[in-house]
Formats: sequence, C-alpha cells, structure tokens
Amino acid sequence: MEINNLTIGKFHEGLLKKQFSAFEATEAFFNRIGEKDGEIGAYLRLTKDLAFSQAKKADADIAEGKKTGILAGVPLAIKDNILIEGEPATAASKILANYRAAYDATAVKKLKDGGAVFLGKTNMDEFAMGSSTENSAFSAKGGSASGGKITRNPRDPERVPGGSSGGSAAAVAADMCVAALGSDTGGSIRQPAGFCGVVGLKPTYGSVSRHGLIAMASSLDQIGTLTKTVEDASILFKAIAGKDEMDATSVNYQSQVDYRPENVKKLKIGLPKEYFIEGTDKNVLAAINGVIENLKSLKMEFKEISLPRTKYALSCYYIIMPAEVSANLARFDGIRYSRITNHESRIMNLMDSYLKNRGEGFGEEVKRRIILGTFVLSSGYYDAYYAKAQKVRRLIKEDFDRAFEEVDAILTPVSPTTAFKIGEKTDDPLAMYLSDIFTIPVNLAGLPALSLPAKTDGLPVGFQLIGKPFREADILGIGRFFEESVQGLI
Repeated sequence: MEINNLTIGKFHEGLLKKQFSAFEATEAFFNRIGEKDGEIGAYLRLTKDLAFSQAKKADADIAEGKKTGILAGVPLAIKDNILIEGEPATAASKILANYRAAYDATAVKKLKDGGAVFLGKTNMDEFAMGSSTENSAFSAKGGSASGGKITRNPRDPERVPGGSSGGSAAAVAADMCVAALGSDTGGSIRQPAGFCGVVGLKPTYGSVSRHGLIAMASSLDQIGTLTKTVEDASILFKAIAGKDEMDATSVNYQSQVDYRPENVKKLKIGLPKEYFIEGTDKNVLAAINGVIENLKSLKMEFKEISLPRTKYALSCYYIIMPAEVSANLARFDGIRYSRITNHESRIMNLMDSYLKNRGEGFGEEVKRRIILGTFVLSSGYYDAYYAKAQKVRRLIKEDFDRAFEEVDAILTPVSPTTAFKIGEKTDDPLAMYLSDIFTIPVNLAGLPALSLPAKTDGLPVGFQLIGKPFREADILGIGRFFEESVQGLI
C-alpha cells in the first residue's frame, strides 16, 4: 500500500484494519520528505519528536479499543504562521526567528484533540505577504532547514507553488503529508492550490477561529485547508470550524450537511462576466470552460450574472490590507517575541533599537506594505484612501448579496495565469499582486470559496466556487459532485 497517496478516509480505513500503524505511516511520510523536500523545499522545519509521540498515542488508543476519530494518526503539515505550543513559529520572518509558541492555535488544538499527527511547519511568504512563497526570509537568500532552497512547484520545479501558503500546497501535491492547514487573506490558499493542482478551501470569515494565527490583516485573514480531495476538505474543515471564546469574530457554526448528489443538482451556479476577461491565459479559460461544459452535461444549471464593482477590488484591498498590516506588525519590535540583533553598543535610545531591529528583521515586501499602510492611515490621507476603500468594500459585498438572490454559488477562475516561473515577477510587485485579482473580492466580502483542479494537459489550472456566507456545504457539495461524477478530471 502506498501510504503517501492516501486520502484521509482511506488512511483511517487502513489504520483501523491494521494494514499499517500510525507510527509506520509517520515514518513513511518522513522518508518521503527526506526523498523529495530537498528539491521542493516545502517545509521550514520538521517536528519529528512531536509527530512520533502523537503517532504512538494514536496507536495506543486503537490498541486499547478507544473510540478514535477520522483524523487519528493522520499526518498533517501546518503553515508556519499557525502556532503549535513549544514549536518555533516564524511566519517566515527573521524578526521571529527565535520565537517559540507559548500556546496552541485553536485550530491546532482541535486537530490535536482529534488525534492528528503534525509532521512540521511549512514555508510561506513572510507574514503571508506574497503570491509565490518567494518572499520567505528562510528561502534562497536567507537559508532554511530545507537547505536554503526556494519552495518549488511539484508539478514543475522551475515554477512557483503560489503563495502565501505555497509550502502547504507543495507538501500536499508532493505527497509529503495527507493534508495541510494554510491561511487565506487575499487568495493565499486558493491560488497555491490552483497552481499545484490540489483542493484549497477558504472558509467564511468567522467560521474558523483565528486565535493562534499570526495576524496579517485581521478583517481578512482566515485559516483554511489544503487537501487532495473535496471530501478531505470537508473532513478537515468540520474538525476546525466553530465558535471560540478566544476569537470574538468566530461564530457557532453548524452548517455542515450530508453530501447528497440529488440536492447538489438543484443548486444554480452563477458565471460573472467580469471574471472572464481579456488578459486571462487562454489555457486557463479553456480549462474553466471545460469545467462548465462538464457540469452542464450533468444537468447543473448556470446563469450569467454581474459583479460590477469587481474592478475596484484590487485597489480597495491594497489600501485596507496594508493599513491593517501596519497596525498588526507594530508589535514586532525585535525586543518582544524574538530578539534579532545585538547592537547595544551602538544603540543610543529606544527609537534606535526599534529602527535597527525592525529594519533588519523585516523583508522588502513587508516594509513596502507597512509604509503604504502607515501612509493611508496618516492624518490628511485617512478619509481620501482608507475610509473610501471601506465604503467600496461594502459595495463589493452588496454585489455578491444581489448575485446570491439569483444563484446559490458562483464559478470563476482562481488565477488569470498558470504557475509562473521562479523569479519571473519578483521585480514587479504590481504584476505579482494581479495574480490574486480573482480571489481578493471573496476576502473583502468574507465569503467561503473553494479551489479545485480542472482538467488540463499542461500546468494545473484551478477553478473557484464561491458560496453564500456559512454555506460551505453548497460549494463542497458541488465540488464533490464534480470529483465523483466527472471521471478523469482530477
């Protein structure tokens, strides 16, 4: 049995049938990581001691006949901005290079309670700021536990895996874990899922606690999943969703329903004309049109809709997000959490200390966003930029609200291109930002969205299903119906 290829359900079945133990499976995954991660660079560090202790506990519970959940013994990867107690959590930034988490993120705690095994922490763009995982301070320039190599796309190692959850997506795509957690602020789960040919779920804002997620932009951030199948996404999402007293924005979420194909076929899917535009790669459009035709052949109903304020989403996002970045990252002064420099002899006052620590601790993209965010919040510019962007954000949400009066879900591309080559866009921030043009509106509106692989003869292409608030069940249902009904598409 190829343990590395198993889905969560198949893994659970094999474990209960004693075809392998959790300890043996964990060993198999670490062997796989040893074989592949030198090339891929998905992991920043491995948590072997923790993983083997978790695997032993899962085996002991099964041997004693205790009731075990479906995640017992399942090897997972965790993005490095999500806290695991006692383990380093750097958010791929030098300013947190020596920080160890003092507590578990709520999502991590829930997975621990379910018996999951944590293999390690995955690489990412620094503080989740990027679309390619090239902004990690521990990549090619900074050196890392994965040999100082940049994270590569397992489908084509000359290309990026997407970002900012590129390490998690690459680990799933390369069979170096069964599934992974990531975070999504403007497309950071869905875009790498699309680039790497895996399934990425960005849940509704508030459906999963953000407690223990190192904040980038608090009104946009959301923990989500990267998996091999939609069924796995459903399982993992169900395990981490729900109200948490440590996160005031979280809600008591009970929207999960059993998957029934007959119910899925009653749902109507919207096609927004603003998302099928010139400039989108012809191979992407061909793959998305293929998905639409396949779903039509399965008697799914489609309707053309309009989301007219979509054209303002990118500009709106790059005002609101940096503003929240400048506020959230003010706490990282190089003194609290992790001290990075030792310049006492040259430091004359506290301001000198802040400037030296933050200047050396943050990378170029992080500095760019802090400066931009500080500017739009400054006196004389707040009303002209930040306040106006928040008004536009409301209008973008109203577009979705009107659309969902006519349809149950919306289908779009995930990205206008397939995975681009490493280094291709690093000198052009605007071109990099445009890779998230189809995913950003979802975060501004706080909606759930799912990225799935479409059929293509070349590089992976992802299509996106956007749902009504707290109706993950609808998009997961359509996604699973697509997986099970359209043979050979994934």
